[in-house]
Amino acid sequence: MATFFIEQFGCRATQADAAAIERQLLKRGYAASEDANSADVIVVNTCTVTAAADLQARQSIRAMHRENPSARVIVTGCYAQRAPEELAALEGVSWVVGNSHKPEIPRIIQEMGQEIGPEIAPVSSSAARHGFVPLSTIASETLSLDRSPANILIGDILEQRELLVAPVEGGEAGHTRPVLKIQDGCNKRCSYCVIPQVRGRSRSLAPRTVIEEIRKLCDGGAREVVLSGIDLGNYGRDLAPHATLGELLRRILDETTVERLRVSSVEPMDITEDLIALFAASERMARHIHMPLQSGSDRILAAMHRWYRAEHYARRAELAREWLPDAAIGADVIAGFPGETEADHQATLSFIERLPLTYLHVFSFSSRPGTAAADLRNQVPEKTIASRARELRAFGEKKKSAFQTVQAGRTMRVLTLNRSGKDASEQRTRAISSNFLDVHVTSVWPANQFLDVRIAGVTDGHLTGSAV
Repeated sequence: MATFFIEQFGCRATQADAAAIERQLLKRGYAASEDANSADVIVVNTCTVTAAADLQARQSIRAMHRENPSARVIVTGCYAQRAPEELAALEGVSWVVGNSHKPEIPRIIQEMGQEIGPEIAPVSSSAARHGFVPLSTIASETLSLDRSPANILIGDILEQRELLVAPVEGGEAGHTRPVLKIQDGCNKRCSYCVIPQVRGRSRSLAPRTVIEEIRKLCDGGAREVVLSGIDLGNYGRDLAPHATLGELLRRILDETTVERLRVSSVEPMDITEDLIALFAASERMARHIHMPLQSGSDRILAAMHRWYRAEHYARRAELAREWLPDAAIGADVIAGFPGETEADHQATLSFIERLPLTYLHVFSFSSRPGTAAADLRNQVPEKTIASRARELRAFGEKKKSAFQTVQAGRTMRVLTLNRSGKDASEQRTRAISSNFLDVHVTSVWPANQFLDVRIAGVTDGHLTGSAV
């Protein structure tokens, strides 16, 4: 039976897709390989949110093919959906499968196992109806290649209705904090964002299925579950009957035994007083709210096609702090959007400084083909973007440090992850708090255990403390 390896890039939603593919392959009897060098099939699950993400994927594909030239490489994910011809032109790539057809990957691997070569794989009538296009039929019009091109399996992502489901359970935290994707796609059209083009319209996992998946995770020992999606605040609006994120959270708390439930990014206009009150009402809800900001300049927010202005965002951040005084409140910010002046940048810095934020995720603007922002004039020079991003990150570190400092002397409940330390005499156990702080606990503790920890202070960018 063939062995497979999945190389993963991108956000939690992309990671969830990879976990679903892995689940499907394991159910079919395929064996997971420890690394790409020993795998028969390599699945590269790509991101395309920035040009750097595209470059990283191409470099990784070339490196894996160089180290394991006999492996069949299947490239999928958002980059594959956006620009399949670019990826099909890479040496070693057998198939390019878009997000629209990710569920087809097990079938493709099965056909590979039957010795059907990538260049001669038959086009079934079913595949043709769903958008299968061998690149060889269009290569003469789009590419000049020295080798036989790979096959492409791409369909209209706007017609995508299937939602791949499997919790992400790997990584350094092991099975302590599985991530469950409950929503995919986006109906919004922010001018800088390519995600709606490569993931399609918003679609949600039925509440009963969410409950079933969380129960399985709890039965397997999970104590914290993270809910993720592309636009979580839009959860349930596509379902019949309609549902809301708040209703789903209440059902999870009522119908499962999960000890801590964490919610990933939610757009600011979906952070309502009712939702914040739900967080405040249950200790099982992680004290953690992430609201994308992108800019503190109303002029830039309008150019981004964001549907709020700075003061709208501020009111929600302040409301969250009022109801949840100890919560982590994070934000995404983009540096160097086209037309951003120094005054706009300073407005963002001033705005962030007065907000009760505790950390920032800073992104340098990256022009994405097909987005409205790609055609805007007044593109900001790369050196200026880099400088502004550094300033924003410095502000983020300042916010983070201030939030960490006020934790000294407090007792907080943390979930142990993995051990860290320079040597046996200095070993610590890494843990995460409800309010999203990295805590290193004195002594060695088993993973996936809740501890009450007295915080001593801050060392090397993380909290330190001892179990009570």
